Amino acid sequence: MTGFSAAGRENTSTSHPFRHLRIAVSAALVAATIVTPTLGSGSAHALDNGLALTPPMGWNSWNYFGCNIDQWKIMGMADAMVKTGLRDAGYIYLNMDDCWQAAKRNPDGSLAWDKKRFPDGIKALGDYIHARGLKFGIYGNPGRKSCAEIYKGYQGAMGSYGHEYHDARTYASWGVDYLKYDWCRAETVTTGEKAFTLMRDALRATGRPIVYSIHYEPELPVQDWYPKVANLWRTTPDIFDSWMSVAGITMMNIPQGKYAKPGAWNDPDMLEIGNGGLNHHQSISHMALWSMMAAPLILGNDLRKLREQDRRILTDPVALRVDQDRLGKPIKVVHKSLQLVLLRQLSDGQWAVSFTNFGFGEAAMTVSLQELGLSGRWTYREGFYASHGKVGTTLSAKVPMHSSRLFLLTPRT
Repeated sequence: MTGFSAAGRENTSTSHPFRHLRIAVSAALVAATIVTPTLGSGSAHALDNGLALTPPMGWNSWNYFGCNIDQWKIMGMADAMVKTGLRDAGYIYLNMDDCWQAAKRNPDGSLAWDKKRFPDGIKALGDYIHARGLKFGIYGNPGRKSCAEIYKGYQGAMGSYGHEYHDARTYASWGVDYLKYDWCRAETVTTGEKAFTLMRDALRATGRPIVYSIHYEPELPVQDWYPKVANLWRTTPDIFDSWMSVAGITMMNIPQGKYAKPGAWNDPDMLEIGNGGLNHHQSISHMALWSMMAAPLILGNDLRKLREQDRRILTDPVALRVDQDRLGKPIKVVHKSLQLVLLRQLSDGQWAVSFTNFGFGEAAMTVSLQELGLSGRWTYREGFYASHGKVGTTLSAKVPMHSSRLFLLTPRT
């Protein structure tokens, strides 16, 4: 969350005019031709805390609820993560975003929570989440005020400036497993690298393993210090519930792949699947593209109302296999056009290939093994459609408008 986000839209969906889509996607594809990542990795060292060795998976409250949160909604999401099978699929972090705070700190300077919204306290909420086999995430800010107070008028939104070590100890005492630390105009009191490094050190000093997610503005270019400080960092402005947003963010995030590695990930923001602004094919593309980019898979929907078709997309075994690959290799752009072909090296000798059709009608897409730089004999398993078979000299598929096809290639003897 930064600035003017799509928060506070509970029970609403956002869609954009078709003509705006054409402009946005065309611009994004132009941007993709500027920088093409290679299969090499960046030189920066990852944060050495032993966490997030694959991209974190879970849920966050902001995109659906905005400031309208309380303990009952968060508890409901925890129950839904178990009931829907999302927890068992790997979505284990339940992250409570902004608007949990009281108007003022406690007399001893410690963090306080809104007692009307969270009458049982944050520690009790964390215990409820942990009892369901999930991990507990929370929101913080390195300035004096968080985004909600600046833009949404929420009165209880203190930042951690001057209280970093105290707040980190409080998070640890509450059983927090994941901290989202959001810049959002903190430049009035501090500097980015200093502020985020200070909280990194404070978290480390607690002795509790806490995944550290940061959002610094401007998001690009990726700074060399990000992988040294955080487990994941935002690379794009806030996502919105529209195909235009998904397509544009994809093209901004693809060239950043060289900076990521196990323990340190590019974060193109949350998944909008299930919020109503994406159709079925666009939802498939959203999941396929985030998986190919090794993006954190943090849901931003109402899990209590999750449709079965969306649940299947979010738990697709091929997509999750690709996203969670332990090598964390970046993708290579093979074809750059309205029909985008991406390639990614995986562990165990496997490769992932995706076709995404940004055009305005069905497209017959194909790529040869030679273009992929692969030789030998291969089998494929396809995500979302459950097809499988042998690969000839080419990989081909018909791809509906704004949809994707995702293939897992395995060498055969």
